[in-house]
Formats: sequence, C-alpha cells, structure tokens
Amino acid sequence: MIVDAADLDANAAYKLLIGSIVRRAVAWVSTVSSDGVANLAPISFFTAVGREPPLVSLTLQPRSDGVTLKDTLINIRESGEFVTNLATLPLAHAMHSSAFEFDAAVDEFHALQLEKEPSEVVSAPRVKGAPISFECVVDRIIPVNEVGDHVVWGEVVRFHVADELHLDRGRIDTAAVPAVGRLAAEYTLVDNVFTTPLDEELLAARDGRRMQRPDARPADFSPIDSRDWSPSGATSVPGA
Repeated sequence: MIVDAADLDANAAYKLLIGSIVRRAVAWVSTVSSDGVANLAPISFFTAVGREPPLVSLTLQPRSDGVTLKDTLINIRESGEFVTNLATLPLAHAMHSSAFEFDAAVDEFHALQLEKEPSEVVSAPRVKGAPISFECVVDRIIPVNEVGDHVVWGEVVRFHVADELHLDRGRIDTAAVPAVGRLAAEYTLVDNVFTTPLDEELLAARDGRRMQRPDARPADFSPIDSRDWSPSGATSVPGA
C-alpha cells in the first residue's frame, strides 16, 4: 500500500508514524512550573541530537483537545530546563499513568506516589529509582506548525548513571537495563541483544512471528482505537 501524506490529517499521519517508527525511546520528562509545581510526562518523540555539546531532542504535541499546550512545554519554555529520566519496567505503570492530563496545579510526583531526587544544576527533580537521568538546559525551541507542535533541544549538563551500570571507559551496561520503549499505543521491554549475522535457521524460524505479550492480552490487541488513547499520548484516567 502506498499512502500519499497529503491525503492525511494529523491524527492519521501520527498513527502511521508511531506504528512504523518502533521501538521509540521514552523520555520521562520532569519539569517545574513557575509556581514550583513538579510535572511528569512520557515523551516518545525523543532522541539524541549531538555529542559536542551533548544534545537531546523532544517533540511535544498539544493536549488531547488539540489546542492547549502541554504543561511540560510551558514549564520548559518558562524555566529553560528539564530532566529526562529513563523509563524501566518497574516504573512502567507510573510512567504510563503520568500521561494523564493532570491539572497544572497538581504535583504529579505526589499524585503518582513517586519519590523525588534532587538535581545538581536544574530545578526540576529526578525520579527516584530511574537508573539514568539527564539534567538538561534548553538550547532552542522550534515551532513545527500552526497547531502547536514544538521541538525542544536540550543540552545535557549532568548525566546521572547508577553505579552498577557505569562501566570502564564511560560505557553503559545496556544489557542490564530493563528499558521500556514505545510502540504505537503500547510498550515493549528491551530484553534481547544480538550482533549480525544471525544463523539462517534462526531467521527462518522467526519469520512472520508476532511479538510476545507478557500481559496475556490477545495477540492482535491494540488500544489505539479505544477511548483510552489519544493522539496527544494522554491516558483517559489516572492509572489507566
């Protein structure tokens, strides 16, 4: 099938992007408002941008109403800083729950019963238990379109890495990290590693095989067309 992007609205294009660009790393972003209220949000349009200086990128859409800017973007714009926390399996449900569109006056750490760890340079706290966090200051904010999408570049000024993950020569023991990634409207656990080439028999045995589902849902299940999904990534109720 060939799809002309000019024929798609934003939601249809979004579905094709998030279903095709997999696995996407999740930046669990913590910020603080001008009133001192802490905010948390999972952002899966996230990647590294540069190495000198170290830069990361976040792309944020509006809230589920398609108009209102997310608290994360407002806080980043006003404070000029943020923290990205690595989402791992033990924290996956809390991370998912933080996608609920809480009122801006709600401290989401408290609402989700998460503990804070202080940062060294920025005002935003880190998530206690996250094995890797980046303290970031804003490099630039780029408006993408007229409907409220923005790209944020942040310079990493502090790397927080759990001692057991920091190896010789500054490497990360990636195989020891139960990292959670985003698929379309669901998540995946990064739990295997390989180098190429792989044995032809192994490749043949895996041809056409679907992903395994540790949550015991049907093999063809997807929440993307349910009431609990929105193109903003928000969940409909806390803890959903």
